[in-house]
Amino acid sequence: MKDTLLVLSGGLDSTTMLYDFADNIALAVTFHYGSNHNEREAECARFHCDKLGIQHIEINLAFMGDYFKSSLLEGADAIPEGNYDEDNMKSTVVPFRNGIMLSIAAGLAESRGLKKVMLANHSGDHTIYPDCRPEFVKAMSEAINSGTYIGVELVAPYTMITKADIVKRGSELGIDYTKTYSCYKGGEHHCGLCGTCRERREAFMLAGVEDKTIYDHM
Repeated sequence: MKDTLLVLSGGLDSTTMLYDFADNIALAVTFHYGSNHNEREAECARFHCDKLGIQHIEINLAFMGDYFKSSLLEGADAIPEGNYDEDNMKSTVVPFRNGIMLSIAAGLAESRGLKKVMLANHSGDHTIYPDCRPEFVKAMSEAINSGTYIGVELVAPYTMITKADIVKRGSELGIDYTKTYSCYKGGEHHCGLCGTCRERREAFMLAGVEDKTIYDHM
């Protein structure tokens, strides 16, 4: 039964979830909040929704780019290069980004009579992004369920697995990962130097899956 709304960025994780739960997803939503890579990701989101025949809408949250503080919103040169760890990537946190998106997603789901909202956070995000941690998911799920008449449920099945696990699952599903985008700099190709590019490469390596991503720097 298609009773689910998916928050779909067009990155590797949410695209895998799109295919993994395609039989349940009635609607995918992409948010534009002013990040360097928003448009590149959105192109990928459109591609996969078209391929699967899943309705896709895009919502403009430009106020976040105008008022929030994050290197992710300040242009490619502001993005740190190096490993995907807290010290290096903390500046890329967009304050309460997932909380804002999930609040809108919950209202949209209830408006359409959809019982579930899905989020594709994973265990590698926990130390860096507060709004990806298990305690946030639990608290947000309770708030969404309590704050909607139909009792909308937040579902985040990748919370405790790794990005490599997600790549393995996507490989089993036959996903074309060249049609996903991860680089925080937002260039034509993945830069290969920023933390998200390094995390992406490592995930393919650990999963034992060929990485066909084009990186400007190896």
